[in-house]
Amino acid sequence: MIGLPAPLFTAPTDDGTLSLASLRGKKVVLYFYPKDATPGCTIEAQGFRDLHDAFVAKGAVILGVSKDSAKKHASFKAKQCLPFTLVSDEGGICEAYGAWREKSLYGRKYLGIARVTFLLDEQGVIQRVWDPVKAAGHAQDVLSAL
Repeated sequence: MIGLPAPLFTAPTDDGTLSLASLRGKKVVLYFYPKDATPGCTIEAQGFRDLHDAFVAKGAVILGVSKDSAKKHASFKAKQCLPFTLVSDEGGICEAYGAWREKSLYGRKYLGIARVTFLLDEQGVIQRVWDPVKAAGHAQDVLSAL
């Protein structure tokens, strides 16, 4: 996917609706995560929260994406004091980016969101992909790539 235009989407967020196309002219860190308020997802979100000012200083916008509802996103965002937007995938965003995959837990196979991050340039072209992602320290890895 590196070098290709990022799939566009318009989706509900924790505080309204967002169109990816509206962010042209800015770098976008688009990170996919399985579920709000779970241990790994909270660690990852806190990492992006703690480095948010540094991302902004480098001209980047952070977007977290999961299949949780906009209402659940708003609650998670408030509880964790997240200064960035959480997108609710109601229309196949995860599938378009290849983040919806077969996973395995205790030998049971199921479909779910893989922890994957994309860095988009100002023209909406995918410049870098982190796959798989380890939650702890991931935000620093992404920031270092900017």
